[in-house]
Amino acid sequence: MQKKRMTHVIMRHPLLVRITHWVIALSLFVLAMSGMQIFNAHPALYASDASNFGSPILSISGETDAQGNPHGWVQIGRVRIPTTHVLGWGDNGQGSEGARAFPGWATIPSEQDLADGRRWHIFFAWIFVLCAAVYARFAVKLIPTKADFKALPHTLKEHLKPWKIPPTAELNPMQKLAYFGVVWFVSPLVIISGLALSPSVDAWAPWLPWILGGRQFARVWHFAAWIALTGFFVGHIAMVVLTGFINNMRSMITGRFAVKGAK
Repeated sequence: MQKKRMTHVIMRHPLLVRITHWVIALSLFVLAMSGMQIFNAHPALYASDASNFGSPILSISGETDAQGNPHGWVQIGRVRIPTTHVLGWGDNGQGSEGARAFPGWATIPSEQDLADGRRWHIFFAWIFVLCAAVYARFAVKLIPTKADFKALPHTLKEHLKPWKIPPTAELNPMQKLAYFGVVWFVSPLVIISGLALSPSVDAWAPWLPWILGGRQFARVWHFAAWIALTGFFVGHIAMVVLTGFINNMRSMITGRFAVKGAK
């Protein structure tokens, strides 16, 4: 006889995990916006130990043509992608538009202010570091096992229709691998590369930029880690919505999570 699967509620996340989760989420939001403000001061990345202004690997810029028409673009190597009114040319934070890598509505502060952007960035960077150190204590369980890798193909197939995935007490292999990569690889990289970009840190640890290939390479690593975190954030939010928004949000606010179990 087939067992009937009943729904019951468990405590999935400890209070400290829930608190650090939301503080980290806020920190990443502010860090992204203030980081874009800082990037606006020199919107180009170089694959060298020095700023090779003639050949950046990535740049975001804009200008007006002879007729006064604005043009914004993202250039990757020699490929230029038009992004007018989105990136390169857009909201300047002062009620009009101009040449600017990231628009004013996406940065903190909205107007071009490098010094203020750095203050916001450094303050929330240390909050992120402290919370990440606390969260890492609970993230040991994220280390994937052989069984997780073995079950990964089946889990990937299930995620083709995520709204049909039943809620379970344990994290599935795909979740564990994604969280493991973010907690143990991407986050340390964004922290280390960020420290390498700090002149005060460089003064007592000049070897830090060196191990990353130099200051300009540290900027590349920092930017790449931010893109990875942004990609994770988008995917994470999508899965939260598609696999049961109310249940997932409740588990991260109150800790209570409804799962299916056999009676």
